[in-house]
Amino acid sequence: MSSSGQRFAGRRALVTGASRGIGAAVAQRLAAEGAAVAITARTAEHHDTLSGSLRDTAARLEAFGVSVAPITADLTEPTDRAAIVPSAVSGLGGPVDILVNNAAAAIYQSVAAFPLKRRRLTFEVNVHAPLDLAQDVLPAMLERGEGWIVNVSSATARPWSPPFALGALGTTTGIYGASKAALNRVSNALAAELYGTGVRVNTIEPRAAVMSEGAEVLTGAALAPDQIESMEEMVEAVVALCDCPADRTGLSLVSLDLIEEMGLAVRGLDGEARAN
Repeated sequence: MSSSGQRFAGRRALVTGASRGIGAAVAQRLAAEGAAVAITARTAEHHDTLSGSLRDTAARLEAFGVSVAPITADLTEPTDRAAIVPSAVSGLGGPVDILVNNAAAAIYQSVAAFPLKRRRLTFEVNVHAPLDLAQDVLPAMLERGEGWIVNVSSATARPWSPPFALGALGTTTGIYGASKAALNRVSNALAAELYGTGVRVNTIEPRAAVMSEGAEVLTGAALAPDQIESMEEMVEAVVALCDCPADRTGLSLVSLDLIEEMGLAVRGLDGEARAN
């Protein structure tokens, strides 16, 4: 396969939650543009109900002729998380330049009945894991004077106000949204601490739903076409932040808004221009 550009050639990326969905698509686009990519997921094999696997993603990336390091890890387990960055460095032959924290625990349930165990799991994956991985890649980034950390967030992070137009999923996204609000704030604080070092830290969320395999199961039937954006659009916004200037940091951005602001042409996951 070939790509119209190799802007990530010579860089090493780590993408979490890469067995399917946004994570797999971002990893593919980075590889298409020349990056060596480490990818993580809880298992290497197929999910019982969802298509796609870490093994499938690795095969797609390898077709671009780049180094690929598949890493199986359970992000709910601190010991598993601690092994991810060393495994990526070993597998890719050097330190991580780009970290994309995409993996998320999305458990939708009434807040009034949301059990403590599930709350802890949600925050473990959506807040603690991204920060742990950021802390693990930071020493090498700071030594080199540059790095890109992109945390995938969600519009559910924004609070409602009366008369509470809640949307199709209602309040069941409340705990998930609270974890993403925490991720936004932690990312902003980390960016402020690192300002001037050359390490950029941003969050990006879809403006509309991205129909990944998991989202299709959870929400597909409840959404109208104008409530959905393409996978390619979301990926375009993510990779823009994997190559952004040092002063674009500490931001919580929205995919389609960023594309419009920057005047980006949305390309395919192979990096090639899409036919109009």
